[in-house]
Amino acid sequence: MDHKYLAFAIPLFLVFMFLEYFVSRQKKMQLFDLHRSIANVSIGILERLTDILTVALLYGVYDYLQKNFGIFNIKPTLAMWILLFLGTDFVWYWYHRLAHEMNILWAVHVVHHQSEDFNYTVSARITLLQSIVRTGFWCVLPILGFPATMIAVMLLIHGLYPFFVHTQVIGRLGILEYFMVTPSHHRVHHACNDQYLDKNYGDVLIIWDKIFGTFQKEDEKPVYGLTHQLRTYSFLWQHFHYPIEIILMMRSERTLKGKLKVLFGSPMLMDPEMRDKAERIFGVKQQPQPLQQRLNVYVIWQVIAMLFALFGFIYYEVDFGASERFLFTGLTILTLINCGAIMEQKKWIFAVEFLRMLVVASALWLYNADYQIVTFFIVAVLTLMALFYRTIQQRYLSVVYQD
Repeated sequence: MDHKYLAFAIPLFLVFMFLEYFVSRQKKMQLFDLHRSIANVSIGILERLTDILTVALLYGVYDYLQKNFGIFNIKPTLAMWILLFLGTDFVWYWYHRLAHEMNILWAVHVVHHQSEDFNYTVSARITLLQSIVRTGFWCVLPILGFPATMIAVMLLIHGLYPFFVHTQVIGRLGILEYFMVTPSHHRVHHACNDQYLDKNYGDVLIIWDKIFGTFQKEDEKPVYGLTHQLRTYSFLWQHFHYPIEIILMMRSERTLKGKLKVLFGSPMLMDPEMRDKAERIFGVKQQPQPLQQRLNVYVIWQVIAMLFALFGFIYYEVDFGASERFLFTGLTILTLINCGAIMEQKKWIFAVEFLRMLVVASALWLYNADYQIVTFFIVAVLTLMALFYRTIQQRYLSVVYQD
């Protein structure tokens, strides 16, 4: 499946992010934190990559379900397109609502709500697991009889709109407030104020919230993030802290009924002490010390490089084989982990840098570089690491963090 055009979504979204930044500066609104923005974009990079790698598979799932289990044989008429739009938005509402009401689903959705900022970079905070779970809900559409082609087009259009409601620079939008999800409505959804919790689940239409009693108008100034703020830039911890909290909570329950209640129960019933316990076990720091400017620059350039690389990968993805895709995915994940670890000032970044170097060496090998030189390089590096790992690590960390 050729989807070169999807590559251009990256510069398009970046233009809107920078536009929002400059507008907010003009309005003297402090909407952007550098490290939180980097964390947001980092999560979005992996989501875009994994979406591209799985889009053909998901299309195949929809096509198989429609052809083998479709109740109706729906044709792409105007009426059916409208019905598909309403059905897609309705299914999204219930997926989104359940993702806030059940721990097992909140574990894959919580990443989207962790940022204490609210701007266009926050819209990027989607994870692979969330995409997979959403697909399970979308499967009702091909079973009803909608063709995979219609669903793919609708999900693409439907997925674009939410990006534009993640902003504070746009106020209320008049008559649109009555039936559309607007930035004002979505600010409520992302807020952790008591009166705003678990409200405004709609994606494009707000009518579902009004019908099912989950609508809330924006009254007081929203405070963004989780009720128990995460305050970490760690790429890994942002993805896995809540599943770990669930596991710890389940282990504290003696009965199967109690464990299942934790797994399928409400996040509201989770013991707040589980977060503190998990952070102690894994040595997670709250509010890391400010980084030196040169490290900020280093991290920024790594993210910029990955954005350029992602654009190129998406554009030429059909020309890559499995090994190239595997290596690029590995390099991307290691780079994003590394960026978060540097912002957290972790000492194990040395190991990540070493692994990145091996991935690059493997890529050189794959692309028919001089095998003797590459082999010599890999053997030499592995030998040095085996003999002088601690010494090299300490020297590296002293240079990076200037200890």
